[in-house]
Amino acid sequence: MTTLFDPAQAGDLQLKNRVVMAPLTRNRAPGNVPNALMARYYAQRASAGLLITEATPVSAQGQGYAHVPGLYTQAQIAGWRNVTDTVHAQGGHIVVQLWHVGRVSHVSLQPGGAAPVAPSAVAAQAKTYLIEDGVGRFVPTSTPRALELDELPGIVDDYRRAARAARGPAGFDGVEVHSANGYLLDQFLKSGANQRTDAYGGSIENRARLLLEVMQAVVSEIGGGRTGIRLAPVTLANDIHDPDPQPLFEYVVRALAPLGLAYIHVVEGATGGAREVEGRPFDYPALHRAYRDAGGRGAWMVNNGYNADLATQALGVGADLIAFGRPFIANPDLVERLRRGAPLNPPDVTTFYGGGEKGYTDYPTL
Repeated sequence: MTTLFDPAQAGDLQLKNRVVMAPLTRNRAPGNVPNALMARYYAQRASAGLLITEATPVSAQGQGYAHVPGLYTQAQIAGWRNVTDTVHAQGGHIVVQLWHVGRVSHVSLQPGGAAPVAPSAVAAQAKTYLIEDGVGRFVPTSTPRALELDELPGIVDDYRRAARAARGPAGFDGVEVHSANGYLLDQFLKSGANQRTDAYGGSIENRARLLLEVMQAVVSEIGGGRTGIRLAPVTLANDIHDPDPQPLFEYVVRALAPLGLAYIHVVEGATGGAREVEGRPFDYPALHRAYRDAGGRGAWMVNNGYNADLATQALGVGADLIAFGRPFIANPDLVERLRRGAPLNPPDVTTFYGGGEKGYTDYPTL
């Protein structure tokens, strides 16, 4: 029987176990530049088979929260190189999650105080996180403007450049494209945010077009075996919804199958919430079958509220990797605790976003 502690293959990545640290925004990068504190945080958790970084904007326009590290300036690339070198020195593997927030932003975070961009000028009934004079607070997102058709190739190129930097000077083992949780690519996918009438709106094929163009660009730059993607079919996050997600996401995974991806990362249910969302039924085994039937061979990664028992069950029915989010915040040695069946440290929720070492790098190990 496969266990969490068996090695796994994810494309070109040979992983020492099947425990993955999910991306977790922590707002510890003043100036949006990765720093030594972040290097320590990730290195502490390098016993995971794979670390996925916090979501990392591919451009200044893609920023949506205060103090999150980007991957579009030389200072950011150099900061990330320190992180990846530190993780590799501990024997870990790390990929960067590439992000454009789209409408989930605030004018104060956008270049020149411009409106955030989105598929359509539909505001998200959601909040973002700002830090002013050292004090963090959640504020409503700003109303976006609709992207013009001729702007979309530039968005694709931002992902391409970020992927090139990730695998080159930043030293990452690969990238994960963030297409979940109500951010830009998810906004294009789901009709609740996408009201376009051009080639990027309306039909499933049109709404998936930008995502597939981004994935093709990233794969052409660094190879499918170093590329993953995160999907969240029914999440409630950031006011996103689609009335018929099953055919939409089955189309997406079938279209991704020929790209030879390292993995597909699926958030089951509401991000950080219920695994079964009332009023939003979804057949995850059917999604997995659609990908395999189309020839997809990437590792299948599942996420949302997993513990050791649920993880073992998932591995027994076809999952390859299990992503753990909040447990990794308070348990840098989560892999060893799961192996021993040891109790977990409780997280300090007041230190999730912003701050320094407290609630970040000071949690005890066994």
